[in-house]
Amino acid sequence: MIMRTVSKDPRTTRGDLVNDLQRAGTKVTKVTISNTLQRQGIKSRSARRVPLLKPVHVQARLKFAREHMDDTAEDWENVMWSDETKVELFGINSTRRVWRKKNTELHPKNTIPTVKHGGENIMLWGCFSAKGTGRLIRVKDRMNGAMYREILSQNLLPSVRTLKMKRGWVFQHDNDPKHTARATKEWLRKKHLKVLEWPSQSPDLNP
Repeated sequence: MIMRTVSKDPRTTRGDLVNDLQRAGTKVTKVTISNTLQRQGIKSRSARRVPLLKPVHVQARLKFAREHMDDTAEDWENVMWSDETKVELFGINSTRRVWRKKNTELHPKNTIPTVKHGGENIMLWGCFSAKGTGRLIRVKDRMNGAMYREILSQNLLPSVRTLKMKRGWVFQHDNDPKHTARATKEWLRKKHLKVLEWPSQSPDLNP
């Protein structure tokens, strides 16, 4: 019963299992449950947080993978990657434990879907390519489209020149609304920048 329950729902706690077994007429301790599961190669581990994927996201990822399946190392070396990231200054990120076997941390049952949210942090923007790191800056105010375009103008283009990117280099950024705004697309067009199409809710491909 224990194995069947945790296989169906890895988020089941030892307390849940104790109560289920008691209702079935069997009295066991949490230690007994842990020992039983460990003998089967299952331990309580922190659940990985992964982007929440809908079927449309899965299809977009598959399309992207097929389109770039034959890209060469030289193709990827010509990409300038970029992203913003929040660095948490204070607070504790909550964790959730699941029962799972080794090397199954990314199975959907063993993960916790996440969405982006606020917190006490600082925001950074940076870029880099296979040739090296570009500029890394702190974003002091709430970023909007105009600020994002100013960041690109003052930091992306100088980074490209410093790293001596080849002619026809490709710019990567995700689908943040500031990145996909009409004014931003127009700015990129006027600068004659080629942008790598990026599937929504995708994990970073940055090294």
